Amino acid sequence: MSRTKNDVINAICRGGVDYYTSNIENGEWSYPKALRQVNKFIDQKKIRSTKSGRKYSYLDIRFEDKERHISVLVELKNDTDKWDKTEIEAQLQAYVEYEKVLTGNKIIAILANTEDDRVQVWWGSDLKIDDAHKRTNQSEVLSFDEYADLYLGRKNDKQEVLRSTYALNEKLHGYGIPEKLRSQFVGTCLLCLKNNLPFEGLSTQAIIGGMKAVLEGLLVHDLNKAEKLVALNSVLQNQKIAELKEEHFADILRFIRDKILPYINERSTMGQDLLNLFFTTFNKYVGKDDKNQAFTPDHIVHFMCKVVGVNRNSVVLDPCCGSGAFLVRAMTEALDDCSTKKEKDQVKDLHIFGIEKYKDVFGLASTNMLIHGDGKSNVRQGDCFALGSWIEENNIDTVLMNPPYNATLRDCNPELAKKWEGKKEDPTKGLHFVYYVASKVKKGKLACLLPLQCAIGSSKEIALFKRKMLAEHTLDAVFTLPPDMFHPGASANACCMVFNLGVRHDKAPIKETFFGYYKEDGFIKRKNLGRIERTKPNSEEGVWADIEGEWLELYNSRKTVPGKSVTRRVTSEDEWLCEAYMETDYSTLTDANFEKSIRDFLAYRISNGANNA
Repeated sequence: MSRTKNDVINAICRGGVDYYTSNIENGEWSYPKALRQVNKFIDQKKIRSTKSGRKYSYLDIRFEDKERHISVLVELKNDTDKWDKTEIEAQLQAYVEYEKVLTGNKIIAILANTEDDRVQVWWGSDLKIDDAHKRTNQSEVLSFDEYADLYLGRKNDKQEVLRSTYALNEKLHGYGIPEKLRSQFVGTCLLCLKNNLPFEGLSTQAIIGGMKAVLEGLLVHDLNKAEKLVALNSVLQNQKIAELKEEHFADILRFIRDKILPYINERSTMGQDLLNLFFTTFNKYVGKDDKNQAFTPDHIVHFMCKVVGVNRNSVVLDPCCGSGAFLVRAMTEALDDCSTKKEKDQVKDLHIFGIEKYKDVFGLASTNMLIHGDGKSNVRQGDCFALGSWIEENNIDTVLMNPPYNATLRDCNPELAKKWEGKKEDPTKGLHFVYYVASKVKKGKLACLLPLQCAIGSSKEIALFKRKMLAEHTLDAVFTLPPDMFHPGASANACCMVFNLGVRHDKAPIKETFFGYYKEDGFIKRKNLGRIERTKPNSEEGVWADIEGEWLELYNSRKTVPGKSVTRRVTSEDEWLCEAYMETDYSTLTDANFEKSIRDFLAYRISNGANNA
């Protein structure tokens, strides 16, 4: 199917609003002319090809919405396969640089074939026409409003979301809502507001009644409707909520509507990222006094999804799903790989599975999935050890999990708990959860977060389950992660283990395990904000995307890089940590590193009562 210039203009302007702009007779857009009219100038190096030296000036099609400050730039080519990729990207990058100087708008850049229906799309903060900013699931020309919906929710608004999260927690504290209720209450408010809950001028009981009606309507076609309604309604039936003054209830809802709701757009991957960031961060604030609360940060969840290759065909399970962070991210990644509504419906209906034992946390997971636009997910309340048959029958091929590290025996596998009678908590630090789930799934990939003790094998129980795992599965990779990753909340030092299920370790075609020393993720602690992403010098763009790209490239290519990664053939008797095998990169050492080591050593000596320290 071929397309003309008018076809593209009509497609982007469908819906009745004409965003198309031109300033020369043939309908193109002359950037030199536009800059002269507003007396602006551009660095000529930015608009010339470094390869051919050609200067670019005229864009085929330009669209602009001045109210939302969005520009859509379209360049047409008869067949992009016949063109030099470097030259095409340089040309489109030149138009992006022009647009930055001319308007400073958010930019969506499009390269459209005219001989067929192929299209390539780029967007993002500090936009560059490269593979990192390219949207891989774009298969048709969308309308301007659809592109705007997909783009809005910019990455550099994260700190504003974090500030709003902190302020909301303080507001709830001021109105006397207990910490243990806050996550579920906020989630339910957010969900109901997203579905047009009226509240202005209403009494507290009328608001609660309206919220229950919204929840009922959202779960009409849900197979687990009854158990989800019990979990979701429980917070609304709590006396502390029922006793809220109507002006306080309205103030809370107004704050969420104005400060949080604008970031939610289930059609937007960026909007879902921000929403998941809010939800995970809020859970951390309200659970910060519980040092067993290990809420996985969203960027680490994203990395793990990339490692196991979540896509539209993946069937994903989190057997200890907590508030649902892994499920939401897996669903977002799978939906981002879909190109049709049928594929998206299939992902939501048949590809996302979760288990959560405790009712209040199960309510959080259900709310989180519903907020992200899914009312049909297969999230079950129950014990994963009692749902083995359910796991087996659902054809799972991808597992993402962060099991409890200090589970009491009542939360452990009942058969093992009998043998561990007399112990206070799980002696395997969560590893037996992983083994059980792997034994039920039997194929595909499993990525799990576990404390470093599990990689070292610091107890006979851990050593036993290391042997059992390798007797049935392959240890593909282990990543040492940042020590303060769960801040605020649990203080555990964790690593990510990746297993190829169903292939015995000694039978694996690739004999060496990849070990990554991934302790620097570009996030730093900030008071009242938790861990936030650093930005690049003189830019609003964060550093994480580049760091994650390097981590994934090292893993996928299985490169050995001093100070960062190594591959090694290991057994269950060995340490499963990069630190045991990696070469030190001495080129990065400074006097400050030496001074810190001396201070740490002296602090250790003093804390252990050494004399003359």
